[in-house]
Amino acid sequence: MTTGLTYSQYVDEIATMAVVASNDPNFVGILPQMITYAENRIYRDLDLLSTVTSISSYTTAVNGRTLTFPVADFITVQEVNIITPPGTPVPNNGTRVALLPVTKEWMNYNYPNQVSATVPTYFAMLNQNTIILGPWPDNTYTVEIVGTFRPDSLSVANPSTFVSLYLPDLLIMASMIYISAFQRNFISAAANDPQMPVNYETQYQTLLRSAMVEEARKKFQSAGWTSMSPAVVATPTRG
Repeated sequence: MTTGLTYSQYVDEIATMAVVASNDPNFVGILPQMITYAENRIYRDLDLLSTVTSISSYTTAVNGRTLTFPVADFITVQEVNIITPPGTPVPNNGTRVALLPVTKEWMNYNYPNQVSATVPTYFAMLNQNTIILGPWPDNTYTVEIVGTFRPDSLSVANPSTFVSLYLPDLLIMASMIYISAFQRNFISAAANDPQMPVNYETQYQTLLRSAMVEEARKKFQSAGWTSMSPAVVATPTRG
């Protein structure tokens, strides 16, 4: 079982590795941004299954081709489902109509107005938090969106996260890359220790590769679209 790290354990370990007092004002001052840097790298690199959520509190407007949701709800949209019949607030009490993603140009060409309004079957992203529906909805439908979100960062108020508990090694390495830049200014040719961040980056990339395989297994995107680890010596290969 992975032991993981709580916030206080994380702070102590980073302080020890960086050879700085955990209560040093300069160290304490950069902690929030260091955590943001480390977590964002991990979330972008791994596309964690743990960051997938669904929200069904949205509704269409009659003859309204767009649906806008709060920008903080999703980082990426994976699915959009229209719930029929109209007025069904709980998706499991109705029928999901899975919308097919297309480009906004295709949508504008094929559904330029509300003349053919009916249950939408396509969607396109207009911007970060606005979806174009096609055909234009002819009624008020509940909309279920599935996508990824940014979890709350590790902090005193949030002493553990999925990343700190299950990917503590990646979190530490990514954090050390950031603090090495702060301590050694590794961008400069005259840096005190230009290899320090390079070494942490190398270790981060090594750990990332194995984490990517594990994440692919969770999504049945491993060898042969299974959840099994890629076979090293088995022949023929799955596929």
